[in-house]
Amino acid sequence: MSTHPFLGLAPLSATHFASIEDRVARLLRTAQDVVIMQGEALLPLEGAIRAAAGPGTTALNVVTGPYGQTFGDWLRDCGATVIDLAVPFHTAVTAGQIREAFGEHPEIDFVSLVHAEAATGNTNPVAEIGEAVRAHGALFYLDAVASIGAEPVLPDAWGVDLCVIGAQKAMGGPAGVSAVSVSERAWTRMAANPRAPRRSYLSLLDWKERWIDGGRTALPHAPAQLEMLALEACVERIEAAGLDTVTARHAAAAAATRAGALALGGGLVPYVHEASEAAPVATTLRAPSGTVAAELVAHALAVDPALPLAAGGGALAKEMIRVNHYGSDATRGAVRASLAALGTALAERGLTVDVRGALSAADDAWR
Repeated sequence: MSTHPFLGLAPLSATHFASIEDRVARLLRTAQDVVIMQGEALLPLEGAIRAAAGPGTTALNVVTGPYGQTFGDWLRDCGATVIDLAVPFHTAVTAGQIREAFGEHPEIDFVSLVHAEAATGNTNPVAEIGEAVRAHGALFYLDAVASIGAEPVLPDAWGVDLCVIGAQKAMGGPAGVSAVSVSERAWTRMAANPRAPRRSYLSLLDWKERWIDGGRTALPHAPAQLEMLALEACVERIEAAGLDTVTARHAAAAAATRAGALALGGGLVPYVHEASEAAPVATTLRAPSGTVAAELVAHALAVDPALPLAAGGGALAKEMIRVNHYGSDATRGAVRASLAALGTALAERGLTVDVRGALSAADDAWR
């Protein structure tokens, strides 16, 4: 039989698995339990909600993009009473709005929030929101899948009880494994929930009882070995570069993309109005009037299929262009190439653009 470097590897030991969890915990600067789950981030995102929410839960579900909408669906399916706090996708929610919701509904005991919405390009001020949630006493659930590696993610400092991350975006790692940090409050809430998944792939309590409570000496099932090794390599790379350096690179890419798009002209403008509310993981742009975003992206990708460009999902495909400057694409070269290709696509439609000015503005904004 032929051999391959990805085949015939020695089994991943429990000790090795636990050491990768510890490195992820250090990345999050958390003393909470960290569980690495063997699937894409939707696994712990759904598992954490179903474990912590039920018929007695009143949840404030913040909707700043499509994932917030999904969380509301899961919460309702769990039997929770859901209060949606929806804000326009071109902006961010504020701590003041959260406090207002608490004042109107003091029974709220669970808050779900997406940190950075890569799909819409906004990011939410979790530190300030965390203060409000902590003062109210609710359990705080955070989707930090897109934000980890692109901006600070500090579950302990922010009072986050359930913080879910994935490696496939700003961390530049695999999509097949994900992680969640779990506070003692969250474990207590899960244990008291009769509807929390048990003996299930979704179950966090299974991991606690069979893995954490046992001293992390025996894995509950065979791990996704290649993905775990890829996750370890990804974290090693971040450690070597320095997390602050990695997040600074994403911030520079976002600033450069926004400045370049504004200088490009042709009617292309940032989708998120305020730069302070724009996510460093991806910049979304509103297509010029009379054009279709998906068609502009298709034209740009015809020039270079490797460009980190995408149209918005669903109804947003007509109006939103997304520049995904995360991971290996958080570079000056990727930003410049994306701007140049978009400029070509706009010019082909008879719009006046200044590609040279856009590239110069992007270079000046890179810092």
